[in-house]
Formats: sequence, structure tokens, C-alpha cells
Amino acid sequence: MNAADIRIIASPESWIDQVAVDQLRQTAALPGIDAVVGMPDLHAGRGIAVGAAFWSRSHVYPHLVGSDIGCGMGLWRTGIARRKFRADAAERRLHGLDQTWPGDRAGRLAAVGLPPAAGEALGTIGGGNHFAELLRVETVIDAALFAEAGLDAGAVHLMVHSGSRGLGQAILDRHRSRFNVAGLAAEDPACAAYLAEHDAAIRWAVLNRAVIAERFLDRLATRGERLLDLCHNSVTRHRDGWLHRKGAAPADGGLVVIPGSRGDMTYVVRPRPDRADDALQSLAHGAGRKWSRSEARDKLSRRFRIADLERTRLGSRVICEDRDLIFEEAPQAYKDIHQVVRDLQQAGLIDPIAMLCPLLTYKVRRA
Repeated sequence: MNAADIRIIASPESWIDQVAVDQLRQTAALPGIDAVVGMPDLHAGRGIAVGAAFWSRSHVYPHLVGSDIGCGMGLWRTGIARRKFRADAAERRLHGLDQTWPGDRAGRLAAVGLPPAAGEALGTIGGGNHFAELLRVETVIDAALFAEAGLDAGAVHLMVHSGSRGLGQAILDRHRSRFNVAGLAAEDPACAAYLAEHDAAIRWAVLNRAVIAERFLDRLATRGERLLDLCHNSVTRHRDGWLHRKGAAPADGGLVVIPGSRGDMTYVVRPRPDRADDALQSLAHGAGRKWSRSEARDKLSRRFRIADLERTRLGSRVICEDRDLIFEEAPQAYKDIHQVVRDLQQAGLIDPIAMLCPLLTYKVRRA
């Protein structure tokens, strides 16, 4: 059986880890995989490259979606005027957000067709690379598209990155206990059962980002309007087959936000439909890791104090009361977001709209 075609969208100026390329090749050799695309943020994952899309006419592979089904990003325009934003005041207000959400979990879950038992972690960010971030508009690149997008140069914006928490992990664990990493033929009842659980986890993740945003907006005594919400880990119908995204933003669902590290810019872009099929209707979902978590922790803990990493070169603040995590997620551990976006633009896949600059990034707080 021949391996699927692989395309990597990256210029010679971009660094792509050979381990990630090898992982793409291994995935391309799976039965039923017909096409594989790596994005410029491509990096090695736990057996599966992150920053990639995989298409199959005949099979669904749950392990290509991974454990954090529905992980993605939402962007809100808040009612906070940029000129009135004070980081000290915001930082003082952002407490109690890692504890259980005291709201109507059962009611909110029922509204999206989910059982009350799925609600314990609802409204919480989680660990790893998840965060909530307050941003200001740094540069308007395309004024017409900027106005259409609903962005406001005079307002603070809120970005939330989170997923399905333990729900997605439980779904993958159940699947792997029966099938390991084997694919599911599309006509197999087990495939339909996985897809039903997958879709429930997607709804949970979208709701989770909304509740997280509500909690932050409430703490900041303001309101917000959601401008977009994107899932980076999913499997969906595409043409006459199945499109798996592992750390890839959809190019077929409207505007896309592509964040850098917590110490760099975030881009808002419009996908170009005339070229989207060249990349399996997918885009980079961020800057992509340059170093693994252990590498970042080992390298940076010898050079920096925690206090050094609580401020970025852009003057923004970082709230992260997890000693390991603040090193693992440091800006130095990530690729150059500007190069990632240039690669997408040079490939004809996007029209950049604006750059947003972080003001305050929230990771985890103990109380």
C-alpha cells in the first residue's frame, strides 16, 4: 500500500523539526489515509505531528484528533475601552477562575444537548498551552476587512484557548482500549458511536470557551460580543471523506485568529477560498513549538527567574502560578509567529486583517 501524498506549507526561512516530518510520514502510511498537509507551525507531538491535517476517503482515526477534542480559540470584543484599561486593576480582579464555576451547569449543558454529569470542569481553562488573554489592536492591516470583522481599535479584546478537558480524554481512552490506534471504517457502527461522542465533546468545548469568557468578563465588570470560535482538533466531513485536524485551524468557517506566544502578536486573518483546498481547508493554529516542554523548562530555568517571565518584552503581564508551566510556555519555546503568517500569505492561503498585542495573559492561579 502506497503512502499518501504529503505537502508541507513552509518557506525555507521556517524551521521544521525532522521528527515532526517523520511523524507525518508515519501517518501518511496508515491504511485509508489519502492526503496529509503540514502547516508552518508544524511540530512533533506524542506520536502525531501537531499543526497538520489528514484526509481519508474511507476511515476515521480518533487518535489523529487526539484527547483534547474541540480544543480551539474564541475571540470576544469587550466593553473595556483601551484607553481606560489598567493592568494592575485587571490583575487584582482575576481570582477564583480555576475553581468550579458556580453557575447553572446543568442548564447550560442541557441547552447544547449534554448531560449534567459532563459539567464538573465547565468554565475552567485547564493546563498545558491553554490560556485566556486580554489584547489591544496593534496594527490594522486591511481597514475594510477590519471593519467587517467587528474588531474595534479602541476596545480591549479577549481571547480564550481551551478544549474539552477530561471529556475528550475519556472518549479517546475508551476508543483506544478497544481499537488502539486502528482506524474505523466509515460504515462501521463503532465509527458512528465515536463520531457521536466526538460531536458532543465539540459542543462541550465551544460552551466551555463561552463560559470562561463570561467569567472573565464578569470579573472585569464588562460585557463582550463573540466574534469567532474555532476548533483545532476535530474530524469532519470533507467532500466524500473525513478531514482530521490536529492543531490546525479551519479555513472553511470564517475569520481565523492565529496567536503567537504569550509574548508576541496575534493575527486575525481571512482564509482565501480559492486556495483553501491546497491545504485541506486548514491553516496554522498558532506559532508552534520550537522546544519541547522539557527542553524549555531545562533551558530557561537556568537563565531566568519566575519574576522575569511574568513580564514580556512587549510589556504585557503573565499570570501563571505553576512553576514548571511558566517555563514550559515561555515565549522562547515558540516559533516566530510573523514567519508562520508570512508562509501562509506567500502560499496564497490568507489575507491578514490585523495584529493584536497581548496586555495580560492568564494561565493558572491557585486562588
